[in-house]
Amino acid sequence: MQVAEIGASSDSNWRSAPSLTIWVYDSPLGAAAGEVRFKDLVRRGAVIVIEAVAVTWIRGSHRPHIGHLRRRSPSPGASVLSGLVALLAERSPHAGQRIAALAARLQGTGIDHELLAEARRVLAPGTSALLVLASDVNLDVVRPIVEHGRARRGVVMVHADLTSDALELLRRELIPQIG
Repeated sequence: MQVAEIGASSDSNWRSAPSLTIWVYDSPLGAAAGEVRFKDLVRRGAVIVIEAVAVTWIRGSHRPHIGHLRRRSPSPGASVLSGLVALLAERSPHAGQRIAALAARLQGTGIDHELLAEARRVLAPGTSALLVLASDVNLDVVRPIVEHGRARRGVVMVHADLTSDALELLRRELIPQIG
C-alpha cells in the first residue's frame, strides 16, 4: 500500500497511469462531501475517471449501498469497484482468506494485501466511502484537494498506483462472468 503522497513528474503536471484511491469516512454521510469535491475535479478535467462509486453503509444493514458516480465498462451492470466493495464488505469467516487470495492473484499490479486489508478494516457499518479508478490525474489540481482530505479527521485514505495490466486483471477477478 502506498501512502497518499503524489509527486509530479519532472516533465509534466499530468500522471498518465492508472490508480486506485479509496477514501473511507467515519460516518454514513461523510462521502457526500468527498463526492462533491470529486465531481468538481472531474468537471475541471483534473481526473480522467475509469470508474467511481460512492458507498454508504448504514449501521444495522448487512451490506452497504453502492452508487455509481461514473463507469466505463465493457458490459452493462459490470463494475470492478462494486465487486471490490462486495469483497471488502464481506463479513464471513472466510473473507480474510478471499482477500489474501485476491491479493496474491494481483501481485505486482500495485494492489497488495496490506491495501486490501486496510480498506476492509475501515469499511464497516456506520461508514461511507468513495472509490475511484482513474487513468490520468492532473497533479497540480488534485494535490491540494487530496491534502485537504488527508488533513480532515475522520477519513482514511488508501492509494495505489497501478500497472497498465492491473485494470484487466481487476476486471477478470471482480466482475462475475456471465454465461
